[in-house]
Amino acid sequence: MILLIGAALVFAVICVIIVSVFFDADLTTLLYEKYGRNVGEELRGKVVWITGASAGIGAALAIECAKSDAKIVISARRENLLEKTKEKCIEAGAKSENICVLPMDMCDFSSHQKCFKAVLDHFGKLDILINNAGRSQRGRWEHINIDVDIELFNLNVFSVINLTRTVLPHMLENKSGSIAVMSSTAGKAGVPFSGTYTGSKHAIHGYFESLRTEKIGRGIEVSLLCPGPTFSDLLQVAATENPGEKFGETMRSSDKRMTAERCAQLSLVAIVNKIPESWICFRPVLSFMYAVQYLPNLSITIMRMLGAGYFAKVRDSRNAIEEKDKKE
Repeated sequence: MILLIGAALVFAVICVIIVSVFFDADLTTLLYEKYGRNVGEELRGKVVWITGASAGIGAALAIECAKSDAKIVISARRENLLEKTKEKCIEAGAKSENICVLPMDMCDFSSHQKCFKAVLDHFGKLDILINNAGRSQRGRWEHINIDVDIELFNLNVFSVINLTRTVLPHMLENKSGSIAVMSSTAGKAGVPFSGTYTGSKHAIHGYFESLRTEKIGRGIEVSLLCPGPTFSDLLQVAATENPGEKFGETMRSSDKRMTAERCAQLSLVAIVNKIPESWICFRPVLSFMYAVQYLPNLSITIMRMLGAGYFAKVRDSRNAIEEKDKKE
């Protein structure tokens, strides 16, 4: 028996090593992608509300949902970009009447109830809420103005909590509903030069893991999505150390990043298959995620050996904050 258990553990470790080196998501997500519920079938006719849908992963999520014949609500502040997302959804096969463009400022908490009412007025129900809106950051920990912490937590944490609390009674009444939150690999491990962003994503995990546990048996599913480096306009609009400032850097086509389309596909696999937590990234980030999860002390030792600069380069394919300092 002991030999069988030992052999099973060795086999599991070998599988994890192979996945973390050669694939772009954790083993559970990949198995569900191949053998789990079909995304197209599961989303057909479902009402999906996606925040932060004007660009990047949010827009890609909307387009993937459109391919599955879902009814889509897309929200963000910039209505003109939402209209472009809608056009792409129609090109992907969605009917115009199945797409609701709903401009919304996530940090205007008082508008959340009104916006949710608009969703119900338009489609009559809500099946899936994808909390994708958020903002990244680049800055040195000790130089971050506390107002930046407050601003980022308002968007990345408190707006997400408030919107979820707004829609949750509807889902509880129907005894059915999926809530997905776009976290980050930074929600699982400390990322250098993104102290506030990392803290906000760790907070998200605490809030929504608590929600998941509290509502067991009530028909509510919670999926925490943890993408690694992904192509978007993230560096352009990322917060810095100073209030109201944007990092203003552009990603390069040569950067080692996942496409927003692939990230969206894997995210939807996780949502329809009710995966509690999904890591959507490739090596070396995926390998490090496994180390952080299962060998935390070893991962800290590795961090110390490699240094903050190495992890900054892994995230941005260069030390973006160091390069920006040189420019200035």
